[in-house]
Amino acid sequence: MRKRFGRLILILPVVLFLHFRATSTFFKLKSSTQTVPSNSASTLSSKPSTVPHPTGLPRYSTLPPSVRSTPTDGVIRFFQWRVSLDPTSYFDYDRLGTAYVQKARETGDITYYQLAEQALEKSLLLESTHPEAASATAHLADVYFAEHRFSDAIMFARKALSFKTGDVSEYATIGDCMMNRGDYDGARVAYANLRPSSSRPYMGAGLTYLRESRFAALDFAEGRSLQSIGRMEHAIAAARSAGMRAENIAWTEYMLGFEYFRRGQIAKAEKSYNASLQDYPGYHRSLAGLGELRAAQGHFDDSIRLYQQAISVIPMPIYVAELGDVYAKTGRTEDAKKAYELVEYIARLTVLSQSVFNRELALFYADHDLKLDEAVTLAHNELAAREDVYTWDTLAFVLYKKGRHQEAAVADVNALRLGTRDPLLFFHAGMIAHARGDDRRARQYLQQALALNPHFHIFYADQARHILDSIGPQPTELPRRDYAREAADRHR
Repeated sequence: MRKRFGRLILILPVVLFLHFRATSTFFKLKSSTQTVPSNSASTLSSKPSTVPHPTGLPRYSTLPPSVRSTPTDGVIRFFQWRVSLDPTSYFDYDRLGTAYVQKARETGDITYYQLAEQALEKSLLLESTHPEAASATAHLADVYFAEHRFSDAIMFARKALSFKTGDVSEYATIGDCMMNRGDYDGARVAYANLRPSSSRPYMGAGLTYLRESRFAALDFAEGRSLQSIGRMEHAIAAARSAGMRAENIAWTEYMLGFEYFRRGQIAKAEKSYNASLQDYPGYHRSLAGLGELRAAQGHFDDSIRLYQQAISVIPMPIYVAELGDVYAKTGRTEDAKKAYELVEYIARLTVLSQSVFNRELALFYADHDLKLDEAVTLAHNELAAREDVYTWDTLAFVLYKKGRHQEAAVADVNALRLGTRDPLLFFHAGMIAHARGDDRRARQYLQQALALNPHFHIFYADQARHILDSIGPQPTELPRRDYAREAADRHR
């Protein structure tokens, strides 16, 4: 059985809350201590192909090699050696593919998913019809999920389940795909299957992790943030009980910190991020999370240092954009300009990055009033693949920035339909309502954003306060209404 949860996610990053999942293996073979000859042949490269770096853009290399290199690199070299000795071993190709997936998790480098895809497809070319193929089939479903190929991911996950090995963990992949496609009810049905089967009762702790972490994501999306935090804490305990990899535990602790920060519980968020870094030193997500937190506290030098450390692991567009914002906030306009140029360069680096980072790039353009026509196109393209609340929110905000306020309001109804308690969603909704002259709703949304976290964004928190000052206080005769909750109720 395999452990998988992850993007939001991504995310997460952005957030991003559902493209926040990159998958990995649950009970894997331990890293072999066998020495691999330095001149042994490799069927697949252990590193993504390098690309030229744009002239004049900053490089960051502030982490020691001991942090950037992990035991996973040894696992990759070992199974490269194995497949060079026996190119007919479907088992070794499967393990090589899962090692690449784990490396992608650790580094955030999506090109490792392409290497994983090659290895797993080779495994299935050698064996695809018997139950022995269930593992590689499931792992390929995980890769397709990471690449936002949700229909393919669901198809392969169901095929893995059809082998009837007793491993029900692929319901997590199916549910994650449905979350990203905006089918939250379907995701709930899929996650409900994450319970031990009679043939594999020993999977309890691992399935508890999968179930609690997935339902935590669903709770957060549907506005039950306190329940989500409780489930995430249970998921961390289950991960430790199951003996999961340090990176997987660190990811879960990072997500707990992410949720605490969205609720304005800064001290608890900092504690979770630090716990994540203690379990997995140099973890890029938690470094960036602390960078955001330090900026919220006004400790901008610390924030810059932390973002640079995260970028030294993997220059994710969202990290570079947020670093640029800190530079802009502190008057370092030339550094900010270089960082913003790097965002666009990274997001267009490969065909895969252009599809994975569509939403992030669209939101970046909207945040900085750049290429708004292209931002609208990117958001619409992303909506064709993902209809979750965050993609609708991105479309609503880029339409607002284009001055298409009525269309933005229509899109925003879908963004708010679940009642997600995210201050950035409320801010976007407030700005759209204000642009349409609906100051009552604007006041409500902006107040909710600041009530959740008075420092939710390095620029937008101040902008929200400024708009509220210009609107003026709410008249006493008007009842207080929760418009996000009303939108969710109408949807239900």
